[in-house]
Amino acid sequence: MAKLIYISGVRASELCQMRMKDLHWKAGDFGRFVVQGKGARGSGPRQREAFLFAEGRELLWWYVEEVRGLFSDDPEHPESPVWPSERLARGLGGMPSPVGPAVTTSTLRKALARASEAHLAGPVERIFPHLLRHACATHRYEAGMSLWEVQKLLGHDWTTTTVRYINPRELHQMGEKSQVARSRRGLEGLRGYYDLAA
Repeated sequence: MAKLIYISGVRASELCQMRMKDLHWKAGDFGRFVVQGKGARGSGPRQREAFLFAEGRELLWWYVEEVRGLFSDDPEHPESPVWPSERLARGLGGMPSPVGPAVTTSTLRKALARASEAHLAGPVERIFPHLLRHACATHRYEAGMSLWEVQKLLGHDWTTTTVRYINPRELHQMGEKSQVARSRRGLEGLRGYYDLAA
């Protein structure tokens, strides 16, 4: 799940809510999946397509083919979660349900925290889902994806929101460029002023 957040830039809550019917293997070059995106300014969730890319498609295909069927619910049911909880799915009469509960965002965060403690020894001491989203934005931008494409990938309404996701080093460079442009405009204005005063 964590790798798919990093690859596709989706929010943890969007990933946890995915249903089997949301997977569209034939859409685009590598397939896409539908997520319930966060609406801007409290407008409520909005559906959007998230991109798998080659690496994400391979990873998700492996998971669906090799791992998903090991859970107690029915992976063929369109309403079944892509990422089910390990808790047994129970219907109203206590009988097993074909649609199991989805893993929660807090469970994903706790699992990443445990993995961080066990495996990270470098400058990054803890991984959490939103950090992976920032890493996705930064690395896609550094690899040549335009700011608009990164904005679309993350599902942002405003470019200013997307800019905050890009690594501070990149922001510094962007800030320098805009500062230079502002300085040039200011100097040109001053030159005109002094020309008139002479």
